[in-house]
Amino acid sequence: MTVIHETPTLDVERTLAERGYDLIVGFDEVGRGALAGPVMVGAAAIRAADLPELQVPEGVADSKTLTERRREALAGPLRDWCAASAVGQASNTEIDEWGISYALGVAALRALTDVERRLGIDGSPAPADGGARPPRVGAILDGPSDYITKALNTFDAPSVPVPAHVVTKVKGDRHCATVAAAAVIAKVTRDHLMADLARSDDRYAPYEWERNKGYGSEAHRRAIAEHGPTPLHRISWHLA
Repeated sequence: MTVIHETPTLDVERTLAERGYDLIVGFDEVGRGALAGPVMVGAAAIRAADLPELQVPEGVADSKTLTERRREALAGPLRDWCAASAVGQASNTEIDEWGISYALGVAALRALTDVERRLGIDGSPAPADGGARPPRVGAILDGPSDYITKALNTFDAPSVPVPAHVVTKVKGDRHCATVAAAAVIAKVTRDHLMADLARSDDRYAPYEWERNKGYGSEAHRRAIAEHGPTPLHRISWHLA
């Protein structure tokens, strides 16, 4: 059976630009359901001023429909396509302490802070002599729940230079080019990290993270049952 991939568009991004947002940032998460390693949230930002000429990158699609090889090939060009991109993370210990929803929010705010600083956005108010105002930031978050705004200004969250107005989009990685870009960048980043961790210490070898990326494969669960959890496991989760 032939699988037809939907091509994401810039329609939602253009809607935000029409509402006066200067920077539009797509967000998507990876690693929510893993048993080990961090959760990550990718952020892919474009400037509203670039939208009239901006084209959706060729081959971009929901990261879950792409092969690992295709994601690897796309990650670099997608980073170049964005005005800026970043991946924020929350560690397994932070997930255990905070719960997954709040950990996702903090990871997303870490990514947003990184993106804004890369673009020279420091959140300073416009000078009294009429200088340039801070940019308005709009965000598109994959899924039904706005965990970004919920985490904003909380004790453990970073101080974001310019907070974003967030709109949620179910299956946003299928429909919105910035979200699809964020998904691919985050997925490739986390996959590389989990493979590096698997090779970093012989005691991690039985868990096969280079293959399962920390998710609950049969081999991974069998290794937990035999050897117990490592310092990189989410011990508050049902691991065995």
